[in-house]
Amino acid sequence: MSNVVIINGNPSLTSRLNGMIQYVEQRLAQAGIEIGHIRVAELPPEDLIKAKFDSEAILHANKKVEEADGIVIASPVYKAAYTGVLKTYLDLLPQKGLSGKIILPLFIGGTIAHLLSIDYALKPVLSALGSRYILGGVYAVDTWITRNEQEGYSLSEELIHRLDEAAAEFADLLQRKN
Repeated sequence: MSNVVIINGNPSLTSRLNGMIQYVEQRLAQAGIEIGHIRVAELPPEDLIKAKFDSEAILHANKKVEEADGIVIASPVYKAAYTGVLKTYLDLLPQKGLSGKIILPLFIGGTIAHLLSIDYALKPVLSALGSRYILGGVYAVDTWITRNEQEGYSLSEELIHRLDEAAAEFADLLQRKN
């Protein structure tokens, strides 16, 4: 069975990005993939800011990454790039910490103008960490996701289609890997 870790780089607990993450998580679970989570904003701030590589919380998070076959990296886009808290955590991964991992990026932003943030901001860092198989990912505009009264999320049909395709490709590659 494949094992995936979702690294959520969102500092907000109520972001529409959660709708994308939950949707992809359901699709992966349906494919029989085991899911773990790292909410970067819940890691100790001092450990992140002071780059405490030996912190128990950082070591535990990094162990999850090490043991995963695939990684979903999710972030909102601020000022044409992913969040600073996500970058701070990525800086604490070992030099080749993503070697051999299949990566699926999920980004959300306020405008389509930041569509290329995955390619120009995230992928170079992932490559520097040893990742050689990074999927195209899914970029969504936040208006494509609405919160409903039950504290859930409604996704546009276009976004659902794109997430279905990305999750299916990711699951297929993970199953081939094992």
